[in-house]
Amino acid sequence: MKNNSVEVRGLTIRRGRRTVIDSLDLDVPRGAIVGLLGPSGSGKTTLMRAVVGVQIVAGGRVQVLGRPAGSADLRHRVGYMTQSASIYDDLSVRANLAYFARVQGAPKADVDRVLERTDLIDQADQLARTLSGGQASRVSLAAAMLGSPDLLVLDEPTVGLDPVLRNDLWDLFRGLAEEGTTLLVSSHVMDEATRCDRLLLMREGAIIADTTPHDLLAGTGSASAEEAFLDIIEADAAGEGSAGHGRRSGTRLLSQDVNGAGRPSHDRRGRGTTKCGRR
Repeated sequence: MKNNSVEVRGLTIRRGRRTVIDSLDLDVPRGAIVGLLGPSGSGKTTLMRAVVGVQIVAGGRVQVLGRPAGSADLRHRVGYMTQSASIYDDLSVRANLAYFARVQGAPKADVDRVLERTDLIDQADQLARTLSGGQASRVSLAAAMLGSPDLLVLDEPTVGLDPVLRNDLWDLFRGLAEEGTTLLVSSHVMDEATRCDRLLLMREGAIIADTTPHDLLAGTGSASAEEAFLDIIEADAAGEGSAGHGRRSGTRLLSQDVNGAGRPSHDRRGRGTTKCGRR
């Protein structure tokens, strides 16, 4: 755990009789921006909820900052931003943040700090219900940043934002990472992949690619991240079809030195994580 903020081993999550995540393994290294990408419904939010400790799991373990996910002593060390803005409409931006600061035990001065870092100073006294969607999302991000947590879990923080605001947020994420914060950021916008240090691609509750932006493009020979991800997803689907028995657990490798062509090649354990030129 020394070099990882998050370690997941054998994570299994079920909804009724349906298994939505099956024996999943992953590591999130400290001080990195790790992008969790994939189509809508691929299991990104469910996995993030498990990391935060608010998801009922059927099996496996999730360690966060050396402690079981959801441990009481992690409350001040992990910040979580949900997809929908989690703020009170009848309170001002400042009042929302002051409330969350009290709940989290963050210093009062932290409110001004996060207002400035998320560029919300001019909206500080506005009622939350008068904010645009992008502004409301930034208030949720500011709330997650209170107390300077070691790990930020951000569920599609840039959804619905214009390109300028998205760029500003990614600049903020990079600054936080350079200060030592670990960020796990989900998205279904594939061009955001190039802003991450490491990429995890999910499909149907499984991690099918574990790589870096550079190795993603080099390993697939694709011109863009979106094209590369589509190639991997298509190859993953084709692998399932040829197996003839549905989804499997295990590890799938995709690297330039596996078969010389940068195409997926199954190892002894079958399907699971794709690793593109990982060092």
